[in-house]
This record gives sequence, structure tokens and C-alpha cells, in this order.
Amino acid sequence: MNIKSQKDFFSGLMFMGVGGAFAWGATTYNVGEGARMGPGYFPLMLGILLALIGAAITFTSLVVEAEGGGKIGKWAWKPLFFIILANVVFGILLAGLPSIKLPAMGMIVAIYALTFIASMAETGWKFKTTFILATVLAIGSYLAFVVALKLQFPVWPEFITG
Repeated sequence: MNIKSQKDFFSGLMFMGVGGAFAWGATTYNVGEGARMGPGYFPLMLGILLALIGAAITFTSLVVEAEGGGKIGKWAWKPLFFIILANVVFGILLAGLPSIKLPAMGMIVAIYALTFIASMAETGWKFKTTFILATVLAIGSYLAFVVALKLQFPVWPEFITG
């Protein structure tokens, strides 16, 4: 077996693994059938589709020659760290952390924190650009989730809203 594109080969394996896990996890729910779908039907079909796409990508990586061999480079540790940290901080700020008595800071504060921390993954990030992006995301999220969808979750910190 001669791998002609390492990037495509390993991304195909990743898609097959995630798709297989979704499909397997969906079988714990009632799947139903096409005419009467159960709660597990959509995740099962999505998982199967993702696994099939992964199989196609993996097959292509073995058949089609890639320019430069499609070698995998070094791990980008800095962006990986900041993107994961941004998501963890977002979750903690949105819901709070009762074990250390940190109250929920709400959606607006969580979005600003998420945007600023994730922006640090980029080399040469600028405060003004990040602030504008965070403001647009906060306003858009408020309009989409609170105004349009009427979802009930904290928008502002608990110590402000009471």
C-alpha cells in the first residue's frame, strides 16, 4: 500500500472514526425507519455519511498523486492550545462553575472571552479587529438565540441581573 497523500489519508481515517462513532452511538436510540424516524435516525445517517466520505477520501489518498506528497507537517501547538482553551473558558463563563463559586457570566461575556482567546492563536492578532469581531458575534448571537429563537439562558452576569 502506497500512501500518496498523508494529509488526505489521515483526515479520511479521522472522518471514518468520527462517523463510525456517531453511527454506533446512534444505535442506542430508537432509530425507526424512513417514514417514521426515531431520535437515532438522523445521527445514524449522518454518521454513515461521514464514514462514507472518509472512506472516499482515504481511497483517493491511495490512488491520486498529491503535489509534494501531501506530507503532514509539525503539530501547531499554539493554535491548538488557544482554540481548546477558548472553548473551555466559554463553557465555564456561560454556565459558571459552582465548585469554585464562579457565577455564570452570561453569553455576552463568554463570547468576548471566546473571541479574544481564540484570536490569540493567530500570529499578529490585533485588538481592534478582535473587538469588532467579538461585538458583531455578541450582537448576532443575542439576536439569533435570545430574540429570534427565544432560548432561555443567561445573557449577562448573575451579579448584574440578580
